[in-house]
Formats: sequence, C-alpha cells, structure tokens
Amino acid sequence: MTIQEGAVTTEAKSGNMIYESILEEGIFRFDCSSNDRAAVFPSLSFTNTKERDTPITTHKAPSFIPAFVCLLGQQIVKLELPAGTSFYGTGEVSGQLERTGKRVFTWNTDAWGYGPGTTSLYQSHPWVLAVLPTGESLGVLADTTRRCEIDLRNESGIQITGPSPFPVITFGPFTSPVEVMRSLSRAIGTVFMPPKWSLGYHQCRWSYASDERVLEVARIFREKDIPCDVIWMDIDYMDSFRCFTFDKERFADPKSLVKSLHQIGFKAIWMLDPGIKREEGYFVYDSGSKNDVWILKEDGNPFIGEVWPGPCVFPDYTQSKTRYWWAHLVKDFVSNGVDGIWNDMNEPAVFKSVTKTMPESNIHRGDIELGGLQNHSHYHNAYGTLMARSTYEGMKLANENKRPFVLTRAGFIGSQRYAATWTGDNLSNWEHLHMSISMVLQLGLSGQPLAGPDIGGFAGNATPKLFGRWMGVGAMFPFARGHSETDTIDHEPWSFGEECEEVCRLALKRRYRLLPHIYTLFYIAHTTGTPIASPTFFADPKDPKLRTLENSFLLGPLLINASSSPDQGSDNLQPILPKGIWQKFDFEDSHPDLPTLYLQGGSIIPLAPVHQHTGEANPNDDLTLLVALDEEGKAKGVLFEDDGDGYEFTKGRYLYTHYAAKCESSLVSVSVSKEEGSWKRPKRRLHAKLLLGGGAMVDAWGMDGDVVQITVPSKDEVMELVSESEKKYKARLESCKHIPDVEDVSSHKGFELSKTPVELKSGEWALKVVPWIGGRILSMEHLPSGSQWLHSRIDINGYEEYSGREYRSAGCTEEYAVIERDLEHAGEEESLILEGDIGGGLAIQRQISIPKDNPKVFRIDSSIIARKVGAGSGGFSRLVCLRAHPMFTLLHPTESFISFTTVNGSKHEIWPDSGEQTFEGDLMPNGKWTLCDKCLGIGLVSRFSTNEVFKCMIHWGTGTVNLELWSEERPVSKESPLRISHEYEVISIP
Repeated sequence: MTIQEGAVTTEAKSGNMIYESILEEGIFRFDCSSNDRAAVFPSLSFTNTKERDTPITTHKAPSFIPAFVCLLGQQIVKLELPAGTSFYGTGEVSGQLERTGKRVFTWNTDAWGYGPGTTSLYQSHPWVLAVLPTGESLGVLADTTRRCEIDLRNESGIQITGPSPFPVITFGPFTSPVEVMRSLSRAIGTVFMPPKWSLGYHQCRWSYASDERVLEVARIFREKDIPCDVIWMDIDYMDSFRCFTFDKERFADPKSLVKSLHQIGFKAIWMLDPGIKREEGYFVYDSGSKNDVWILKEDGNPFIGEVWPGPCVFPDYTQSKTRYWWAHLVKDFVSNGVDGIWNDMNEPAVFKSVTKTMPESNIHRGDIELGGLQNHSHYHNAYGTLMARSTYEGMKLANENKRPFVLTRAGFIGSQRYAATWTGDNLSNWEHLHMSISMVLQLGLSGQPLAGPDIGGFAGNATPKLFGRWMGVGAMFPFARGHSETDTIDHEPWSFGEECEEVCRLALKRRYRLLPHIYTLFYIAHTTGTPIASPTFFADPKDPKLRTLENSFLLGPLLINASSSPDQGSDNLQPILPKGIWQKFDFEDSHPDLPTLYLQGGSIIPLAPVHQHTGEANPNDDLTLLVALDEEGKAKGVLFEDDGDGYEFTKGRYLYTHYAAKCESSLVSVSVSKEEGSWKRPKRRLHAKLLLGGGAMVDAWGMDGDVVQITVPSKDEVMELVSESEKKYKARLESCKHIPDVEDVSSHKGFELSKTPVELKSGEWALKVVPWIGGRILSMEHLPSGSQWLHSRIDINGYEEYSGREYRSAGCTEEYAVIERDLEHAGEEESLILEGDIGGGLAIQRQISIPKDNPKVFRIDSSIIARKVGAGSGGFSRLVCLRAHPMFTLLHPTESFISFTTVNGSKHEIWPDSGEQTFEGDLMPNGKWTLCDKCLGIGLVSRFSTNEVFKCMIHWGTGTVNLELWSEERPVSKESPLRISHEYEVISIP
C-alpha cells in the first residue's frame, strides 16, 4: 500500500501567496505556488471539492493577501489585518468569545473536564471570522484536515501553521459578519433541516438503567407539566456495550418501549459508538470482517484498540463500501423504533493510549475523491464527520419521508450538513455555565448552528441555583439537552427542589412559546447559512463595546440577556444593548434565574401556545405575533411552516409568510406583506401584541391573513401602562419562589463541583485550589503562553499528595483547612497555606506561593507534620512517605517528552512509549526535570532538592503524565517532619 503524499520540500521558501477567485464574487483561494496548488489534497470541508479547484473570472482583487513561509514540510501562513480587528470562530473552543490572544490546535480530542485554557477539544474548525474596525468582516479557512495551529496571539494578526501544502480560502471582506457566514455556506454547505420535534427539550443521562426507568422519567415530565420531546439512551442500553444490540433483560423489547414513549409524545434517541467489539459470532464484527471495512495497522492487520466493550476494531468510514455497510446496519437498527442516533467517542477515542486515540500511522484506504490511501494523521479530524455522514445516510435509507436526527461529538468543519453537536463533557460549575454561551456562539460562527451544552453540566453535581440558572439560558440555545454523568445525583428538572423545578418549567415553556420563531430561524439557516444564535455585536458590528459581551446573544431580532454569576440574578444585570430600540418583554414569567428578553425595534416574531411537546401543536392553533416598532413606526418578520418533518418543503409544500406592521394615525396595522409556498394558510385566529416599553403592551385579535389593527394609546396612557407593567414585574420578582443558595449537595454519589475554588493569580501564574477535597490544585495556567498544565477533576488527579507509598493513600481525599491566605494586593506575596488531617496525629501542611521577587515561578512547600503523636509510639508516628503526585495534561502526546540530567551527569529524554519508570540514587534527576512540548516550543520545569527527594517516578497515562517526587519513608515527630519543596516554571525550548 502506497500513501498518497503531497509535495514536500526541504528547501525554505517564502513570499506572498498566489490567488484565484472561486465560487462567487469575494471568495479567493490562496496557494504558496502553482505546484502547491496542483499538489493539495481534495477538500473534505467543501460540499464539492471541484468548486474549490475551479477558478472563476472576476475583476475584483483580494483586499488582503496572506504571506507564507514553507520549511521542512510545514507551511506557515500569516495575514495582517487593521488594528482594532476582533477575532471569532475557530470552532469548538473554550474560554473567551473574542479570540485575540488565544491559540488552538485542530486535533479532535476526547477532552473530559476541559477548561478555559484547553487548546484542542472534540471538533476541528480551521476557520477564523475577523471583524474589522469598520464592522466589515472577513473569513479565513485553512482547508486542511491535518493538525494545524491557529495562532491569534498577536493583535490583529492571524497565523496558521500546518503540514504543507494546503490552500487558504478567504471570504470577503463583506459588509457584515452575517454576509461572511452566508458566503462560507456556499463552500461548506448549510445545516441540515432538523425535524421540528428535535427543537424541543431533550432529557438524557449516563444512564437510565432500564426501560422501566426511561418510562418513569418520561411520565414524570408529563405529570409535572414540564415540556419535553425527547429521551435519550446512553451506552448501557446495549448488550455488553456491543453496538446495534439491546440488553436482553433491561431493554428486552425496544419496539415496545418506543411505542409507549410515542404514545405520550416522546421520541427516543440511541447511542452508537465506532468501536466494534472484536468477537467472532457478534454479527457486526463478523459482517465487517467479511466486508473488510476495518482501519488497518501499518502491517496490514486490523487495528485493535480498547474502548467500552474491551478490544475493538474501528470502521474505516473513508471508504464508500464502509459507509454503505454502516448505513445498512443503521437502516436495520432504525426498524426498532429508533427516532434519532447519537454518535459518541468518534474522535476516535481509544482507552489506555497516551494520545487518547489510535496511532497516527494507522492506514485508511480512503476513496480517491477524499484523498485516497492515507495514514490516520490525515483523516483523524474528519473521522467523526464521516461516521455522522454514514449514520445520517442510514437513517435516510430507513425512511426517506423522515428527516434524520444525528448528534455527533466529533466533527470537522462542514459536519453540520449531517449532524447536530454538543460541547462535550463539561463540568457542573459556574465557569462552565458561563463558557457555554460563548462555545455555542463560536460553533455557530464556524458553520455549526445546531449546538448546545449539557445543561446543568455533565461531570459533578449541580446545585439547585446552578441547575436552574443553566436551564434558564440553556432553554434558549438552538439545541437544548440536559445530560449528566454516572455516579452523580439525579439531574432531571425536578431533582433540585420545587423552586428549581418551577424555574425549569418556566424556562422550557418559554422555549416552546418561541418554537415557531426558532424553527423559522432554522429554515433561514438551512437555506442561507446564517447562524441561529449569534453574538450581540451582530446587531451593530461597528460598536466595539459589543464585541466582548459574553452574557447576551441574539436569536434573530430577539436578545437574551442572562446572568452566569451565582451572586447576581438577571434582574440585577445592567444590560449593554445595541443602538436603536430594544423592547423588554416576558410571558408574565419573570424570575431572577431566567434571562431577560428584548425584541429589536422594527421586528415581528411569531409565538405559539404552550405545549408539553411539539406533537401537540396544531397548524390551526392561535398564532401570536409580537411586534416592536422602529423609529419610523414600522416592523417586519417572517414565519416558516411545513409538516415539521420530511422533505415536502423542498417541493414547495410550505408556507413562508412575511408579516409587516405600520403605524398610521394611532393605528398599527399588522398584515401579510408576502407569502411563499403552496401550503394553504390555516384558518386560525391571530393575536397581535404591540410592545410599548417596560414590558407593557396592547393587543388586538383577528384572523391570520386579514389586516389586524391595534389602537395605539395616547402618550399619557402609554406612560400609565408602562408604570403598571413595571409594578407587576417587580411584584412578580418579589413573589416568586427563589432558588435557595445551597452550595452543598448531600449525596453518596459524585462530588461537588459547583463550589468556588480558591484562586491564586500573580506574575505568570493563575492557580485554582479546592481545599474541600484533598486540597488539590486543579488548575495551573501559565498566563503568557495560555497553557493549562494540569489534568484534573474536582475529586481526583490534578496536583495531590499522599502520605504513603500506596497509590491514593491518606492525604488526597481529606478536607483541608485554609490556615493562612495572603493576597498580593494586600502587600504580601500571593500564597495559601492548607492543612489536612491524615490520622494518627499527623497532618499534611502545604504552602502554595508565587514569590514577589520571582513571579515566573510558583512554589509548593509541603510537609508531613506531627500534631498529636502519643507517648506510646515513643514520640514518633507510623512509617510515612510524602509523595507529590501531579498529573499533567499532554496537549500533544506524540510531541512531548521528559528531559533531565541525572546526579551522575548523564542526559535523558523519556518518551511516552517508555512506560512507567523510577529513578533513585545517582540515576535520579539532579534537582530538575522538564516536561517538554515540542509542538508548543515550551517546557514545564520542576525544580526540587535532592536532599529532600529520594525517588522520582514517571507514569504515562491516556493523554497525561505523572511526574512524582517521593521523600524518604520514616516516622515523623514534632521535631522531625518530612518535607518536599519544589517549584515550577515555564521556559522556551528549541
């Protein structure tokens, strides 16, 4: 087998990229040379790679031309833009909305518990949306599936580095960011048109243990009048994690289960992973082996990697025969009553692998039009999209009159053509609630508008206030699903007390009132490529103060202003609104834990009656139009209606109504200005509501299709109505049941993630410490490089310490007390002293500090000290050993290694394939070792005293490494504690 390679040269070359116009006016393709243009791989982002490769005639030249440097197989592309340019996009990324100062790497990664500094998540979108100071906008796409770096750390500059050659496609500059998004969709396609039921609320858990529990949860939703349309089956429905099977006892009759769910208005979505258990006699393995569909190792044998079922093989979706095979498995699977499919673990994730995935040397026998025979490094980022495509095509095979619904964890730019997505395994804390808004917006700004987070957080236990607040904003996202991890408390809307339950009920009823508007936005997105949820600055791209807003967003002309702070409800937020008229309103449901809603002047949005699920909706139901006039007394809006499923809308069977309102002589006339489609207008009443300000409104009734006239009150009457409305609003806030400020969840399951960690921030470091479980450091961010070094969750990993040779001996789970806290702004060095009782009269005391005289480092001074050692032990304790156990994350596992010089002077580089190693005596590092990341060009230095450290240990894990320091093992007394003092610093490496 011969790998198809692009042209690689060892000679350095540089200059401005050459260009040609493609697709339509304003879209340019740039290459380093004509030879590179001919040598690039087919596009997996474009809907049609020929359109990328076919120039068109145009008289327009690009406004900005990238420069390039090519050396040793790497291509570095730089694009300088005007000062004051703001950056967005880059796909599924955590952290801030405006991306200046950030750097990401496109390498799909199973990133459980990611943080704001994580540089690679589950999806890859090598795309930047640049908003110029004028509000004009430019899109930049690096059209490569290979791992690449998107570096936005230099103000107003974009730098993209990846294996050469690859083309760069620019879109614009156009007059606004929304025009750039429309232009991008010409290349990569638009979001698939979802079935209307999928826009309702989804309830999920890992896992509902049986069909009885599934039905119980569904029925409680109905009994409690909480809207919900979909319930999800996680991996435990399977027979021993074998895909396309059902557990014979707990899910013995899936057809019957789905029938029961359908009877009460629920759809059922089931998980399918790519890992197929290697087991002869298992029909999926046998048929896949017969059809030769597995990814291969370099030696030509199927690759075996461990996932949930144990040893697994993996379908090679780069082959059309594999996609055909998988699609027909899906087709048969759907016959069990499957309404939708969830593709998880498809980065692909592999257990017991340092890289968290399969070797990059594995072989894909891809179709020629996708790139041909290539190693895994070429197709890795596209694997999840190709799996989702195969699943989508299988669902269409099963029923061509139903729209497939597929959710995928991994994806590449363009995956929105086949699947929705979510933001992966987030944490149940306030930081992740806040980040979820920006993450959903960034996905929309990267071409994937059908996205949302796990509402309430996946990992850890939400508190009532956190869950209610998250549901308030999450119910406004394009995709709204609650999901939680195994071994946590229940996370259904009624699980946190009646106050939280009521907030969730109100939030979801809001969503269902807005469904006609949301469904219309999806039709517009499907046909034009616009986002569903967009940043507030889309309302006025010229206004710089709007560009960093992270607590508000737009659904068309509807602005949602939410609070993500535990100490501040939305009623106390001071909104920053775009210019023009923005009318506040509610559904007589205002609550401090629900977002505040505003409608832009000049807009009309359609509203529905409240239903428990979308299936209850009827085209003949009353239709409400909410109207906000602009300065000229005009407004307009649209409503898209069809069957809610199937593809008759593509044949003209729909109704797309343009409504207009105009104020003349104290009368506002609301009428149909234009209609499209062959659907007959339903015979229904129309309720037109005119917003006056302060939540006040006047209304009128009529028939849809006729002119409905609303009498506008006099100025004095308007002032009185506004005053009365504001009084009612305040009364609702005063009388509503507030969610209690409970930050502890008493349960034997899981651990509390919603407490606020202690933060130390000074010099080059920002640290987060959780005293209540092991005093562990769970975040260790180096500010100049933006690198997060620790791999941690609240209850395990990160930086922890043990008191014995045994793994997780006393010290790592006990509650620590904060003995002393010094703050830099109080004139002291930033430091924290913790102490935890480890039994037998002993304690671990730990001081974490960032020295004022050397802010490049932070220091940890730890001791096992005797507090109450009894006379019976001779004044000494049991045998103890202080064991510092930091778990560091490997952002680039194949490019990371440990470097040190031993006590006897020999130099060593320890790579991930070396396994676990210990070093003692003269073979121990001579007071320093460095975790090096060649890809980032930086290293984390750990310095320690060889007088205190008697053994060093390296343990490589799945995307992690432990660099352990062990003291001697001996008893301690009050006069003879055990100590280890060490410090960390980030340095540049060649």
